[in-house]
Amino acid sequence: MIVTSAVRHAAAGSAALLFVLPVPAAVASPPAPARVVGEPTPPARQYVDPARLDRRGTQVQRLPGAPAVPSLSALSWVVADASSGEVLAAHDAHRKLPPASTLKALFALTALPHHAPSERHTVADSELTGIGAGSSMVGVKEGYTYKVSDLWNGVFLSSGNDAVHVLASMNGGWESMTRQMQEKARSLGAEDTHVVSPDGYDAPGQVSSAYDLAVFGRAGLQDPDFARYCSTPYAEFPAGSWSYGIANTNRLLTGENGVERYPGLLGIKNGYTSNAGNTLISAARRGDRTLVVSVMNPQAGGGFTVYEEARELLDWGFEAAGRVQAVGSLAPVRAKAAAGSGTRTVSVARQGRGAEAEAPRSGARTVAAPPKKATEEEGSGPSAGLPLTLVGSACAAALALWGWRRRKPADRA
Repeated sequence: MIVTSAVRHAAAGSAALLFVLPVPAAVASPPAPARVVGEPTPPARQYVDPARLDRRGTQVQRLPGAPAVPSLSALSWVVADASSGEVLAAHDAHRKLPPASTLKALFALTALPHHAPSERHTVADSELTGIGAGSSMVGVKEGYTYKVSDLWNGVFLSSGNDAVHVLASMNGGWESMTRQMQEKARSLGAEDTHVVSPDGYDAPGQVSSAYDLAVFGRAGLQDPDFARYCSTPYAEFPAGSWSYGIANTNRLLTGENGVERYPGLLGIKNGYTSNAGNTLISAARRGDRTLVVSVMNPQAGGGFTVYEEARELLDWGFEAAGRVQAVGSLAPVRAKAAAGSGTRTVSVARQGRGAEAEAPRSGARTVAAPPKKATEEEGSGPSAGLPLTLVGSACAAALALWGWRRRKPADRA
């Protein structure tokens, strides 16, 4: 009876305590990993072997129905899409050759941004010293004042080395201009070019390549001033109180000397020296497509062969567009990403902190790992063993109460 009463007291006390205690939460199994799927991966761009343009000979990848590449006499040439930079075909693209006045395209890319076209400059005698014998000239005179736009017309239309010398003086001098042009070439990804004389005049060690010239032509089309000057067929050049007309020496642009003008031609720059032979950078637009070609030193025909071979390349490029695979690119090579493409990014949710992870690339799946179990140091929420401890304490308290009540009558006696 006494035991029964004690048990009853313990059970009652335990029930009372258990009634106010929270019901232990069920221990759930870890949730399935959450998967965040990004945008669909775009179709992979066709792989282009970056070393292909280093090979000798003609490089082209024709698809069914593509026209045959024209057979040319030039030592080196390139035809490329000016918008995308994709090289459609090339022949000895990186062969280093003297560029002649096509190097003026790099000179313009370097110096054009530094002076407004409307700025005026009075020419000093010292600015016209050192011009090479036999150089092409536009007629710049010391003591005369010219607008910068006049000087640039002299550079692009007449290939005037006198205008180049004045503009170089306005931009830090001949040696400084040489260094600036070299730096500009490298920034554009033109690795074959070595600048010695900014006007393109023959100098020991001065070289470029059909690839680099195409790079300069493409970059020039993206500069509104460059594009305007290089496409100007005729202009007036000031001579004090009067002026005289000058014509662009690019026959594909003017259609002079028996060379038929090329439809849609955007110009750019031609050149000639006895060492370099004839060189040319040309660009043309047809519909929504713009091509840029470079031709260096044709070995057959006369002085106008360079224009006819450029014409053949332009005709071929427009006809072959969409029916050839690129063999290279005029775009500068970018640094490779640290992580390879297609690598999954794992996001780990940490206690008290948001997920820390690299932002997923487009098309990459992000997998969230289950939360880490709480430890004693990181504890949060009730422990599964806590209710059993309280039950034991309740039972001990009930037994103590029962013993006290048993002793109480004796104390009263």
